Amino acid sequence: MKKTFTLFLSGIFIFCFSQKVELKSVTDSSQVFKGEISGIPITLHLNYTGIIDCNQYQHFVEGWYYYDKYQKKIPLTGVYDEGDLLLYYFGKKQQQQAKAFKEKITSPRWVEKTDSIAQKFRPAESFTFKRSVSGHDIQGIFTLGNQPQQAKLYTKNSMIYRYNNYLLLPNNKKINTFDIINRAGGNSLVSTASDSSGNRVLLYFEQVSNFNYCGMCGASDGEKGYRVLYFTKDWNYKNYEQFLTESCRESIYNTISSSSKDAKTLKFSIKKTSSSPGYSFTVDIRNAAITKSK
Repeated sequence: MKKTFTLFLSGIFIFCFSQKVELKSVTDSSQVFKGEISGIPITLHLNYTGIIDCNQYQHFVEGWYYYDKYQKKIPLTGVYDEGDLLLYYFGKKQQQQAKAFKEKITSPRWVEKTDSIAQKFRPAESFTFKRSVSGHDIQGIFTLGNQPQQAKLYTKNSMIYRYNNYLLLPNNKKINTFDIINRAGGNSLVSTASDSSGNRVLLYFEQVSNFNYCGMCGASDGEKGYRVLYFTKDWNYKNYEQFLTESCRESIYNTISSSSKDAKTLKFSIKKTSSSPGYSFTVDIRNAAITKSK
């Protein structure tokens, strides 16, 4: 499958380029957040510093925050746990205490006890932010000594480590598959096409099945397939369709594939699984379209 796709890609590069659509992959390992403590503006800068055990999104973070008015950086160490942020400043012994704190957290069981572990090192300041609910800004608590105060991050997503696939579109427009599809990245641009209904972008993707590598499908070959993204004539995004050629999550394996002589038409036959009947689909690279049949 991989070899076949490589051959197709070289043949359609000129077609993609003529449509002035590009895909740029950028992996973020740090984020800057704006927010507030009791209404006072702050800036928070955090870096991903390593996975704790098996879950890509249970990891350590290091960084700093400051009050925007004074811009004096106060160091922080902590844990990102599937959307929750727990951050600590241990005072003058920050580096020493941060090292000892992280040595205590070695598995998901200890991630659950992050705050109780941190409290044993008597943090001078701490932040606790809970994952966003219903798409609102992230709410939290800032504690100075024993005095809790309301805190907020002006974002709906506190994720530090991000797989961004930016589609650079005509009319100076840009979208990120991280925002409109999922957080897994792994997309490659195949072709684009336009007709009376609007514009289309065809992507091929390979991505992990589970970011918890010790969980179900975490050690599999992942999810593979094609996506068609639909746009208006002015390149406003509408929606997308996805067609899998291999999937641990959906139990799709041993897919039969073939191609036309000019390598512009691909056919895939998906076998019946325990949860869905078998079916076929055809990828029309020239027209950036996919049709499904029984």
